[in-house]
This record gives sequence, structure tokens and C-alpha cells, in this order.
Amino acid sequence: MSAAEWKKRCEAEWGLAGAPMPDSLDWKSVCDAKPFGRNLLRNPSPHGLSKDTPPPEPDLPEVPTRGPPRFQPEGDFSGWTTSTEVLPYDSSGIPAGAVICALPQYSWFSMEQVVDLKAEGLWEELLDDFQPEIVIQDWYEESQLHDSIYQLTVKLLGADKSTVLSEHTVSPTEDRSAYSHTWKEVSHVFSGYGPGVRYVHFLHRLKNSFLNDFFPTLFTGSSVMVRPTKTSS
Repeated sequence: MSAAEWKKRCEAEWGLAGAPMPDSLDWKSVCDAKPFGRNLLRNPSPHGLSKDTPPPEPDLPEVPTRGPPRFQPEGDFSGWTTSTEVLPYDSSGIPAGAVICALPQYSWFSMEQVVDLKAEGLWEELLDDFQPEIVIQDWYEESQLHDSIYQLTVKLLGADKSTVLSEHTVSPTEDRSAYSHTWKEVSHVFSGYGPGVRYVHFLHRLKNSFLNDFFPTLFTGSSVMVRPTKTSS
């Protein structure tokens, strides 16, 4: 196929009529990259779980775990940059004079990725002028460990990887008045974000607990996807 034919194929396949499509681009490479409608995050489900199946029930140990506390869940976290923040013990809700044998120790487990939009097949003119929708989705386990178990921050960054052009944060408070153990969806659509976006920085934090054994808050189906839908600037 000629360059013009590849360009026409891309335009027809993704409905890009009216979008800037410079002849200087290698349109065969753009078509092969398939930058629209696919998940741009690597390894979106490190625990090997699916949102279509209920999260596993926690295993309660018959005897306490021996050895030092554990603060990181099991999983294959390749593709993610991870870090752990161990939190101080919280005794604020304990009545004066009460005798406590043990307290849970909480920790935040953070995972982040940076998506290079141009490397994934998108081009500057499209990002600056057409500004396609950038769709974020994530699913976290309703683990019942604490009132705050999940945080998400997604930033649209400029070419220097540090200038923040748009940002979305989520830090829900859990309702623990009744037991519930499901996957909870978090989603957001970036639109009309202005010119200059080249990277997406995706960061989420999940709270874990250690009390005689390790109890995590799991996640699955993290997603950054670009839709070929024009948004107003």
C-alpha cells in the first residue's frame, strides 16, 4: 500500500475525519501501533485477577505469622515503579486505660507508570489540536481494612515530563457500616486539556494491613486509553 492509502486507512478505521493528519507521518507505522482503543498501561492486573470475578476472600491464619511484618502484596509488578510507606500505629480510637494486646500496622503500597503518548503511535498535531479523549479506569478491592484504602492521581504532562497540564485525583472514604467485598470502579475522562500533552503519569496507592498476618487491598484492570473523539479546548 502507498503512504496515501495507509493514511486513508487510518482515517477510516478510527473515524479521524477533520483531524490533523500530516503527510510527513509514517502512516503504516501509526496503523500498526494501533494507538486508539487499547490499554496503554503495561501489566494492568499484577495479581492475576479479573473484575468479572469477585475478589478472593482473605485467608485467616490458624496460627500467627512468625517473623517480621510484611508490607508488600504478592504479584508480578513488572512495568510498574513501586514503593511502600509504612504508617505509624494509630491509637486515636482507643479509650483511656484500655489494654490492647496488638494493633494493626498499616502501609501504603504505591504503583506508578508513565505513558509516552508519541511512542504509542499518537502525533503532536493530533494531541495539540484535536485533543482526543484520554480515558482512565481502575478497579480496587473493597477490602474493609480502613476508611481510606485507595488513592489515585493521574497527571497529563508536557514534553519535559514535569509540567502538569491537567490532573485528576481520587481519595474516597469507604462506608464500613455494613460488610461488602466487591470491586469498586474508578474512572475519569480527560477532555479539552489544551495543547502540549505528551505523557500520562498514572499513580495509585492501596492500603495494606499487618496484624498477625498480611492483609492487602488488591486492584485489577488499570487502564489508560485514548479515544479518537475530538474535544473542545
